[in-house]
Amino acid sequence: MDRDQTSTAPSPPADARRHVPRTDALLAEPRLAAAAQRLGRSVVKEVVAGVQERARAGEVPVDGLAELAVAALPATAAGLRPVLNATGVLLHTNLGRAPLSRAARDAVLAASGTTDVELDLATGERSRRGRSALEALLRQVPAAEAAHVVNNGAAALVLAATALAQGREIVVSRGELVEIGDGFRLPDLLVSTGARLREVGTTNRSAPRDYAAAVGPDTGFILKVHPSNFRITGFTRDVPVAELARLGVPVVADIGSGLLAADPVLPDEPDAASWLRAGASLVTASGDKLLGGPQCGLVLGRADLVRRMARHPLARALRVDKLTLAALEATVRGPETPTWTALHADPARLRDRAGRLAAELRAHGFDSRACDTLAVVGGGGAPGVTLPSAAVSLPVAYAALLRQADPAVMARVEDGRCLLDLRAVPEEADEELAVAVRRAGVLPGTGD
Repeated sequence: MDRDQTSTAPSPPADARRHVPRTDALLAEPRLAAAAQRLGRSVVKEVVAGVQERARAGEVPVDGLAELAVAALPATAAGLRPVLNATGVLLHTNLGRAPLSRAARDAVLAASGTTDVELDLATGERSRRGRSALEALLRQVPAAEAAHVVNNGAAALVLAATALAQGREIVVSRGELVEIGDGFRLPDLLVSTGARLREVGTTNRSAPRDYAAAVGPDTGFILKVHPSNFRITGFTRDVPVAELARLGVPVVADIGSGLLAADPVLPDEPDAASWLRAGASLVTASGDKLLGGPQCGLVLGRADLVRRMARHPLARALRVDKLTLAALEATVRGPETPTWTALHADPARLRDRAGRLAAELRAHGFDSRACDTLAVVGGGGAPGVTLPSAAVSLPVAYAALLRQADPAVMARVEDGRCLLDLRAVPEEADEELAVAVRRAGVLPGTGD
């Protein structure tokens, strides 16, 4: 081959990867620059690097990378993604349990700046932390003389055991020494405080005489635990709070699920007001379960005991922040929570919603149908209780596809079908749910 032939040979096509825009050029694009102000430069830069890498791998065209980067931007700078809870479990622990009400979300936003969380604006002096949230709790539970808030329900028990029974005995039924989730066991939690457990009765039966025989000068308190995440049936017996209160020592009653007052939908679920009226010295509960508020632990009851707990050094390590206090107060004072709405949903209305959603999806070519189903409370509350519900049934493959959809949807699989249970889905989110299904139907690999 001579020099002329070599010079006239066709050149190989230019490598498109060499034309991928530089990072600084993409970050200067107005929409991405604005996003950097809102989300942080590092977050946006990470997204830009991702689309550049896809372009270099030939997965996406070089043209329009800015558009792809804008579309891939997260809604916030945090990694948590919103998820529609279509599992039929109202208080799903893996989904953060109770969703906050609009009032609570607005309160959190208002409290996110500087606030008077420990300040009396009238005098300019320091004041009690979270005083308005505590006052709201006491208005809802008049049987309580005082209230205190810590960072979760287990912390409320730990603080009670430390402040009231360290180096002393806690008298508790063997049938109430529960495991509360993720391997955490109540006995281990309590003895870690320096208290000693005096177990009475058997797994299935405890009697007043068992407690009476165990109570003595070394008793810190009697602990009554509602076994909220399981149920023992058959030859069983437990001792009501009213009988325990006659034994002359404080009774600390853990109701677990956070009902402040009785709810006819859950007649067997204890509430703070009822157990305090029955004679409990203190009631402890979680705020992010049936109360429908943020994660926190509530302590309600005798003023002298609450004061001892609040002034104990451990209370400082367990205290909640201003955002939790704001959300808790708005939950207690505000309108019905999403949890309350889901708990009291009309089954006929749920069936109507499921029928309309299924019909809409069928019109788009989906194998969808409405069906009756059963929901549960979840979050360790109301074991054995089922709630009539309705769902949209889809092919089982959609369970995985919907977790990757936008918005993400958590469904459940039952009898070889993917069920979108509507009990915990707000009615105003029905169209959002339909959009997620339609988007999942055109994800790569679905065949649609």
